Parts: sequence; structure tokens; C-alpha cells
Amino acid sequence: MALAVAFIMGAPVAARVNSFVDNSIMPFIGVLVPSGDWKTATLALGPVNLGTGPFLAECINFIVIALVVFMIAKKVMGDEKGEKKE
Repeated sequence: MALAVAFIMGAPVAARVNSFVDNSIMPFIGVLVPSGDWKTATLALGPVNLGTGPFLAECINFIVIALVVFMIAKKVMGDEKGEKKE
């Protein structure tokens, strides 16, 4: 049952984290990008253009989601440890 609840809650949490990263974190990073538009930022290596902006956004999304999941799991696991059955 817990897995089903976690699965159902995963999409809304991911949407909120994506919104947080896109609207709160990436504007600060956009200042560091020379063109100011981080979504289209690329790195030219000869004839190859690497899309660094979208990759950076996905990395930040992953880090924030992993941190949130870790904190929730730590809280849940800590509560389970406190309930010792003798």
C-alpha cells in the first residue's frame, strides 16, 4: 500500500520540484550564462554543439528531487526505528 501511495504522489511532487527549479533556482543560474537564456545555452566544441542548459536543469531537478526523497525516507525510517516491539 505504501508503494502505491508513493507512486501516486511521485508525479505531483516532481511537478512541484520542476516548477521550483525552473522558477526559483534557474533565474540565478541564468545570470551566469552569457546569453541569459539558460534553456538554450550550448557549448560549441568544433562542429558539435552540446545542450548544456537543458542538461544542467535536469541535473538540478534530480538533485532536488533526490534530496526531498531522502529527507522523507529518513523521516519515515526514523519513525519506524522509534517503534520497537518487545
